[in-house]
Amino acid sequence: MNTISTQLESKNMFRLTGLLYVLVIVCAGLSQGYVRGSLIVPDDVVQTVTNITENASLYRAGLSLDLVAFIIDAVISVLLFQLFKPFGLTLALISSALRLVAHPAIGSLNLVNHYLSLEVLTSSEYLGNLGGEELDSLSMLFIQAHDNGYLIAGGFFGLHLLFLGIQIYRSNVIPNLFGGFLLGSAAGYLIETFGNMTIPGYETYTALIVGVTAAIGEVSLALYL
Repeated sequence: MNTISTQLESKNMFRLTGLLYVLVIVCAGLSQGYVRGSLIVPDDVVQTVTNITENASLYRAGLSLDLVAFIIDAVISVLLFQLFKPFGLTLALISSALRLVAHPAIGSLNLVNHYLSLEVLTSSEYLGNLGGEELDSLSMLFIQAHDNGYLIAGGFFGLHLLFLGIQIYRSNVIPNLFGGFLLGSAAGYLIETFGNMTIPGYETYTALIVGVTAAIGEVSLALYL
C-alpha cells in the first residue's frame, strides 16, 4: 500500500507541476508576447513611448503577469527537485537552483526596469528638470536594460533545461523524447543569451530560434505532465 501511495503522490505531483508550468507559459506569453510585443516598437522611440503612455494599465498588467509567472516558477523549482532527487540528489539540486536564480531571482529584480520605463514617463516628481526627449530616451534605456536582464536570466534558465533534460534521461519516468526536446530548448536559450551579447545584430534570428525550441520543448513537456 505504501508503494501504491507513493506512486499516486508522485503522479499527482507531476500533474501539479505540469499545470503550474502551463500557467507560467500563459502568463509569460501574454506579458512578453502580447503586452511588450504590441507596445514596444524596435528602433522607434516616439511610437513606443506613445504606446506605453496611452496603454499604461496594459503595461502595468504585463509587470503583474511576469511577477505571477516568476512566483509560480519558484514553486515549480521545488517540485522538480522533489520529483527528481531520487535519481540524483546533486544534479536535481543544481538544476532547481539554476531555475530559482533565473526567473524568481534575476527575472523578478529585472521587473524594476519594466516599472521604471513607465514611471519616468508618467511621474514628474523627481524628473521635473528633464525635457520630453530626455525622458523618452531614459524610458527606452530602461526597456533595453529589461531586455538585457531577460538575456542574463535566459543563460541560467538554459542551463537549467540542459540539466532537466539529463535528469529525464536518467530517471526514465518521463519519455526520453521530452528530454531531447529540452536539450534543444536549452541550446535555444543559450544561443540567444550569448549570441546577442557577443555578436549583436542577429536578435531577430536568435529570438526565432529560442521561440521555436522553447515551444517544442517546454510546452510539450508541460502538456505531457
